[in-house]
Parts: sequence; C-alpha cells; structure tokens
Amino acid sequence: MPDRKTLIIASNNKHKITELKSILKDSQFQALSMAEAGFNHEVEETGTTFEENAILKARSIALEKHTFVFADDSGLEVEALDYRPGVYSARYAGKGASDMDRINKLLGELESKSNKRARFVSVIAISKPDGSVETFRGEVYGNIISEPRGKNGFGYDPIFIPEGYDKTFAELSSEVKNSISHRAKSSAKMLKAISSY
Repeated sequence: MPDRKTLIIASNNKHKITELKSILKDSQFQALSMAEAGFNHEVEETGTTFEENAILKARSIALEKHTFVFADDSGLEVEALDYRPGVYSARYAGKGASDMDRINKLLGELESKSNKRARFVSVIAISKPDGSVETFRGEVYGNIISEPRGKNGFGYDPIFIPEGYDKTFAELSSEVKNSISHRAKSSAKMLKAISSY
C-alpha cells in the first residue's frame, strides 16, 4: 500500500520542484521529484489548456507508480498578445531556448503594444492511484516591464511585476513570491482538498 502522504511532483524542472517543495514544506505531505520516485521519462504535453496538460502528466504517472501524483502546468498569458505564450510558455522561443531567449522574444512582440497587462496561471492536477483527478487553478495579475530585473526566480519572473508591488517576481524574496504567486494559490487550494484524502 503506497504511503498516502507522499506526493510525486510530475516535473523535471529543478526550479519548479524546488519552489513546490518550499510551498509544501509545512504541510503533512512529503513531495518527491520524479527522479526520487524512480520515474525517469517525460510525459508528452499534448493538451491545449493548462488543465489538459496537468491532468495528462498526473494521471499517467499515478497509474504507473500506484501512488498520489501532482502535476503543475503553468505559464504566462499576455493580454496584448492574445494571451500568448500560454501553454507554450516554456517552448515559446523553440526547443533548447534559454529563459532569456523566451523573454527577448516576448519583449520584442510586446514592444509596440501599449497594454502591458499579463497574468501568470498555474493549474495543479492531483491524481489518486486509480487515475481519478482533481484540478486547482491559481492566477496572479500584473504587468510586463521592458527590461529584465532581478536574479531570483526563473522563466519570465524578471519581467513580471505583480499587482500591488514595485518589484518583479525575480526581485522579490522566495518567501514573498511563494506566498503570493499563482503556484502558491493553486497549491493552497490543492492542500485544502487533499487533506481529506
């Protein structure tokens, strides 16, 4: 019988794993990376929404490992770019591109736009060992700035200033970011739900 307090994180993104483990550190659940759980292959993200991709990842690993799994699919949606890059946030500048490549592509497309409104979206899917899934969505709104600032965080964090702040996600401390972020919000909903599992 699997330990019901163990959750596998369906990601190979080291930054995301670190952030999620930090969010979960005071909960009653132990978070394991896929590598720590002995799951060594990628799950192809073929969905067209954050929900679809998160469900795909969570369910496939849960059915194989016979345990609880949570998968996060997240990204940046920019109003003036018809909510791109969205689910393609990590692949926005092509395969093998760096965070800075993606940032530069986005800033180039946004340069002539006056509307800089954007939101980060995180959808967490929790799969039980039988493959049944629940999803939890978190969003944080803010604005895109024209030049990257800050060394913390990852992805598009250096160009995103959340509402109510004057610093980018990459300038905020991990403690502050992890208390207000899209992933913190989806994680809080998820923790409340799975406490009854």
